[in-house]
Amino acid sequence: MNRKGMTLSQHLTESRLCGDGDMAGLLTTLASAAKRISREVNRAGLVDILGFTGEHNVQGEAVCKLDVLAHDMMIDALRPSGHVCALASEEAEHPLFLAPHEPRGPYVVLFDPLDGSSNIDAGITIGTIFSIYRAQSADATLSDLLQSGSRQVAAGYALYGSSTLFVYTAGAGVHSYTLDAGVGEFRLTHENLRMPERGTIYSANEANYPRWCAGVQRYIDALKDPDGPCTYSARYVGSLVADFHRTLLYGGLFLYPADPRDAPNGKLRLLYEAAPLARIAEAAGGRASTGSEDVLSLQPTALHQRVPLFIGSAEDVSAVEASIRQCAEPEPVATGR
Repeated sequence: MNRKGMTLSQHLTESRLCGDGDMAGLLTTLASAAKRISREVNRAGLVDILGFTGEHNVQGEAVCKLDVLAHDMMIDALRPSGHVCALASEEAEHPLFLAPHEPRGPYVVLFDPLDGSSNIDAGITIGTIFSIYRAQSADATLSDLLQSGSRQVAAGYALYGSSTLFVYTAGAGVHSYTLDAGVGEFRLTHENLRMPERGTIYSANEANYPRWCAGVQRYIDALKDPDGPCTYSARYVGSLVADFHRTLLYGGLFLYPADPRDAPNGKLRLLYEAAPLARIAEAAGGRASTGSEDVLSLQPTALHQRVPLFIGSAEDVSAVEASIRQCAEPEPVATGR
């Protein structure tokens, strides 16, 4: 059956997710929040919500006005929905646990309200990333938020660019929807997305190359070798969600390695960025790694924990892991007679 053009709610019904009313309702709530954020992004230059607030978030990063607006919109949409019992945002130091008198549901949601927001003034694609877990009880605790990525029941993102997209997985494929602005509905444009096993594009901030480990440097050098078996092209937006979406569609590798000077443990947040995108990548046949471990196997120890990230086509991720391992192995000691 050709489902292309179905609305999100219709497709959720066809996908039998409506058997879990809370999950279907939660995804619909997240999509509604994405529509609101998209409207504000599109009119940002007209209503003085570009630029910075002058404050810094828990990550030590300058906060954009749109960061605050998107964070508030996500909270305002999710808190009264009746589908969640706890929320955590990249922009907030502490999580929000719903009180007993508030409408509560079985899920916890962690989100990056506006990924790539420093690009907004230049009109570059940005997005919202979310991750959904099931809580052990309505009285959620920090441990319900600090679950390994393998326990995610759903993950997704919204993309605000030339069009507004909503992408999610709930375990049965990765689906992408495009906002039909004329009727205000997300319509299915890609069902059961599959990432190519190997791509021909890599995505990285190569200004950091001198500080990468030898294994990553050697891997990148091989990709650019004109005499190699397959020369890759470089594409880097500087907005994780945009770079990942391209990788999801065309394959290849996005990498943000550890940097001993500026990000010794990696730069990207495990719970708000790496884990949800890893869930999507693996559901589409790809992989996500820190360079030595699968991202989804990591047990978080803090809400704002950072990790290195290598994500994309399965063969590309395995290749960079192999290069890192080889360069980490000690040189054999020569022995004489």
